[in-house]
Amino acid sequence: MSLPNATLASVTHTARRIGRSLALVLPVVLVLSGTLAVSAVPWAGQDPTTQMLTASSSEVSSPAKSRAPQDVLREQLLAELQEKDPGVALTHLQRAVENRPSLAKHCMSIARALGRAAVDYYGPTRAQSFSRPVCDTSYASGVMRAG
Repeated sequence: MSLPNATLASVTHTARRIGRSLALVLPVVLVLSGTLAVSAVPWAGQDPTTQMLTASSSEVSSPAKSRAPQDVLREQLLAELQEKDPGVALTHLQRAVENRPSLAKHCMSIARALGRAAVDYYGPTRAQSFSRPVCDTSYASGVMRAG
């Protein structure tokens, strides 16, 4: 059973019209539904007690400054000095300088800072007992100056 040519042309024309209508309407529906979905999530700022920040807000903080590798290392080693002992921190300082030669120029100042912190934390006598020849005895120099 086949359709007459006139009926087939009419069906084809109707299918094309529906296809064109969907091609125009479907993207609009998708964009609107996506916009509504995004605005309905909790982080969209629907809580009236929270204030939304905009790019022009005067309360926006300045971007975080990146810290130099030697500063990060110094902080890690000072924390390690308190958690474990200065000997462990000095060993890690020596390894860090061996692994990253660019830190060598900061080794003496970091070792002195470790020496001063060790005196504050352990006292001068016990701090001196951890001394070793890392960075030309800068640790001992820090202990001596702090003690």
